[in-house]
Amino acid sequence: MLRRYGQAAGLLALILVEVPATVVSFGMLVLTFGLGVVPLLPPQVRLVRRVAEHRRRLVGEWLEVRIDSPYLPKPPPPQRQADGMYRSHRTLYKSPRVPAWNDRWKWLVTDPATWRDCVWLVLDPVVKLGLLPLLLLLPDRGLRVYGMWCELVLAPTAASRLAGQVSHLQRVRNLAADTQSAEMRRIERDLHDGTQARLVAIGMTLGAVEQLVDTDPAAAKALLSKAKEASSETLTELRTVIRGIHPPVLAERGLADAVRALAIDSPLRVNVDVDLPHRPEPPVEAAAYFAVSELLSNAARHGGAATATVDISGNGSDLRISVIDDGMGGADPGKGSGLMGIERRLAAFDGVLAVHSPPGGPTAVTMSMPKVLPYHWAGSLPKLPRWKAAVVVALWLTSWCPLFPQGIVAGIFKVFGIPEKAWFLALYMPEPWQWPVILFMIALGCAMYLTATLLPACHNRDRWWAEATPRRLWFSR
Repeated sequence: MLRRYGQAAGLLALILVEVPATVVSFGMLVLTFGLGVVPLLPPQVRLVRRVAEHRRRLVGEWLEVRIDSPYLPKPPPPQRQADGMYRSHRTLYKSPRVPAWNDRWKWLVTDPATWRDCVWLVLDPVVKLGLLPLLLLLPDRGLRVYGMWCELVLAPTAASRLAGQVSHLQRVRNLAADTQSAEMRRIERDLHDGTQARLVAIGMTLGAVEQLVDTDPAAAKALLSKAKEASSETLTELRTVIRGIHPPVLAERGLADAVRALAIDSPLRVNVDVDLPHRPEPPVEAAAYFAVSELLSNAARHGGAATATVDISGNGSDLRISVIDDGMGGADPGKGSGLMGIERRLAAFDGVLAVHSPPGGPTAVTMSMPKVLPYHWAGSLPKLPRWKAAVVVALWLTSWCPLFPQGIVAGIFKVFGIPEKAWFLALYMPEPWQWPVILFMIALGCAMYLTATLLPACHNRDRWWAEATPRRLWFSR
């Protein structure tokens, strides 16, 4: 309780900071939009955002209410065109400063969180003073209400979340395109430097055989033997290139057997443990396979390892892969090693890479790709209890009655003055009560339909969204 009183006192003391910040911020806004002193807008926004970010962090630490930053992502820097100019809308500039300033100005002004922070800064002292009696009598509840207020105003909006997702998808798309281009260049280089050169040599050898077959059959026979050996080596190189594109064993037998085959070919003693009841999607399998291949290759070539352990398992719908070797350690993704390539592969699936490699070893690499395994076997998703299932069935079977015949049809009879009352309950009521009863019946039917839909959805949201179809009424959930 004393800790809660101290937190409440700390929040109230912050009014001494918020009031001067509000006055300074308001003066800068007046100068910016009233007198045209536009350079004052960025420092004004930074001031307000610093106060708001401090409050988000404080609410998260004290009240355990996590509030993410709601700001739209920063605009990318201006890109120089082929003619050396920088474009901002329909205007060309010689320097990137002006288009960068224009983009930054537009980013600050059009971000809804900028103005929501200003509103919060003005109203926050008033809200805290209004909550003063509750903070003094029931500090725990008062702090909870204050956390709800901060979450309401300072939390991200749907637009900011969507913009963040779009920005993330753009970065992932660029990484995937760069990775694909690098792979194509590698394949082209392998074919040009290896296979193509060998095929040219085989052609030249066969040309020499054609000239010697009549004059020196023994030499022609020797050259044919060399051409045969060269063709065998070329075939081996082609198979290596094919395995680098997409191993046949991965396509035919899945990730588990492909990793086991990789372990057999590795110079390390590799122990493979795979626990996947069903196969993931082919792109996921390819990313996981090449990630494990790169890690085992790094452990053998750079880490000096003798043994390694590969564990592949599923955690619900998440795929988790860990590779541990007994090498010398010191692996760092920031040093330009193959770990950065693995990160780019995983980024396409929102995957993350965690590396623990102290000097002297061992090296432990953990990879996680969320929501990539099929939902129909992802964990033990609880089904709807029998009594809830019975309620849902009853609602679906009976909700039509108050909505259509007792509500909509009775309203049509009432509007057109049809004297037939039939079995419509509302038409047997006194005149002042007929329309209220009709509207009540319509609302009751809609509420029954809504309850029948929300019961299974609230019971298990992931299962509901994964399996719900218009032809299925979710009775078994």
